[in-house]
Parts: sequence; structure tokens; C-alpha cells
Amino acid sequence: MTRTFPYDILWGERVIKSVANLTRRDGEEFLALTTRIPIRTAVHPFPLSHANEALDALRRGLFTGAAALVMDA
Repeated sequence: MTRTFPYDILWGERVIKSVANLTRRDGEEFLALTTRIPIRTAVHPFPLSHANEALDALRRGLFTGAAALVMDA
């Protein structure tokens, strides 16, 4: 019996999309662009032991950018 996960309840997502596959040349061309355009990243680190808080903050839209789980000190 095959069961599927109800992805519609996972973090409130409505659609699952894959990450694009890029070639080495695509990466090189993108990195060349980074010297000419402003790229601003926003990463919000959370200790691994606070993963639930990170998910809650993402779910509630408390910040813009990406959450990163880091090893506890």
C-alpha cells in the first residue's frame, strides 16, 4: 500500500516545485553578473534546537529571507 504525504498542510504550501538544474556555464555566467548587480541576502540563523520557532517565524512571515538552522553551541 502506497501512502502519500498531504503536502497541502506542510508549512501551508500550495504547490511543490523543483529546483532548476543549471549547467556549470550557467553558474559561471551568473557569478560574472554578481560583480555588476547588487545582490542582498537575508539569512536568519536559528539554533537547531529552535527549529520549531524558525518554522513558526517563517509561517507567520516575521522576516524576509531564508531561515538557516545551525548547530547548537
